[in-house]
Amino acid sequence: MERVVIVGASLAGLNAAEALRDEGFNGTIALIGDEPELPYDRPPLSKQLLTGEWDIDRLPLRSSDEFSALGIDFLLGQRATGLDIAASTVRLEDGEDVGFDGLIIASGARPISLPFGPGLDGVHTLRSQADALRIRSELADGRRVAVIGAGFIGAEVASSARSRGLAVTMIEALSAPMVGPLGEELAEWAKGLHAEKGVQMRFGARVSTLVGDGRVEAVELEDGSRIEADTVVVGIGVRPNVEWLEGSGLTIGDGVLCDQFCRAAPMIYAAGDVARWPNVLYTHFGYDQPQRTMRIEHWTNAVEQGMAAARNLLLESGGEPLEAFAPVPYFWSDQHGLSIMASGITSPRDEFRLVHGSLEANRFAAIYGLRGYLTGVVAVGWPRMLRRYQALIRQQVSWDEALETAREMES
Repeated sequence: MERVVIVGASLAGLNAAEALRDEGFNGTIALIGDEPELPYDRPPLSKQLLTGEWDIDRLPLRSSDEFSALGIDFLLGQRATGLDIAASTVRLEDGEDVGFDGLIIASGARPISLPFGPGLDGVHTLRSQADALRIRSELADGRRVAVIGAGFIGAEVASSARSRGLAVTMIEALSAPMVGPLGEELAEWAKGLHAEKGVQMRFGARVSTLVGDGRVEAVELEDGSRIEADTVVVGIGVRPNVEWLEGSGLTIGDGVLCDQFCRAAPMIYAAGDVARWPNVLYTHFGYDQPQRTMRIEHWTNAVEQGMAAARNLLLESGGEPLEAFAPVPYFWSDQHGLSIMASGITSPRDEFRLVHGSLEANRFAAIYGLRGYLTGVVAVGWPRMLRRYQALIRQQVSWDEALETAREMES
């Protein structure tokens, strides 16, 4: 293998490139990215960059010297538009074909936009540095901000806007913020946190249209009510960037379908937000089967999966056995001065138990279980507890064992 192409110049793609070099690959690495900037960190976009605590000079993932030392051919501001597996080439939007011996797909995801209100000034999604700078420029004194969607991005934007003293309304079709990953109990805690910080909330509410003449003036809900707003940030989820792979022969849908090694086809791997794969750590929930897969949109997974994809590509090129990628997922979200940390897989249907601390004190650890197993943990203000239960998830302990561990720690 002499030439590796990585499509996606963000966290997963950069870590894949670094892993190739760390493992001794001395061939050519071409890193294709549709944004003009060198790889930069995205979590601060909805937090430190919006609040003004950071500027863009703190976003790059590596220093100029570190980027140079990698010896990468950066093809930035270039969008991949097609893949020809038989010819081993990636087509760019300018018509150039980039050849490869090995390919890593890390093309990420993009925000879902509303089907109405196109062309109105003041309506934004948040994914890129440019998006964050546009939103920040509008967070001036007196602005009324409406955030549509109360997932992690929406909740973080609401928190950042409130920290600047702005009037913020969060609109969500579900019953509480982040109810999907947190479950009803902790979602209600999160609702109280936002209310305490002055965020106005409309839950169980669906948007019917955006109102404005040239610039957005209000969000209209299906019940006929209106929420006045000068700036609207839409955070209703993302779609994996897989359209450029249509007709390639890869299995695509909600991501690129891979095996447990992150392999989508011989010498072709995927990583980060775009990759969907069976996590064999969760065999007791069927995640070792092709029909039961996961796709994770978090920072830590992008780092780890980018590295795993690169290593397996090198192993395959050398004819060696591949290594399954089987992490315990981990993510965090900073809101109103608190860090919400979670690990494992959780859903509203899981068994739930608050095992340490209290919600009132905003310092606690809660665990989740399904089918007799420990599945996940959420901790606020208690990273040591998160790590303890994360280790138990990795050991595939039973729900009863997890509860017994909790009792022992409390005593």
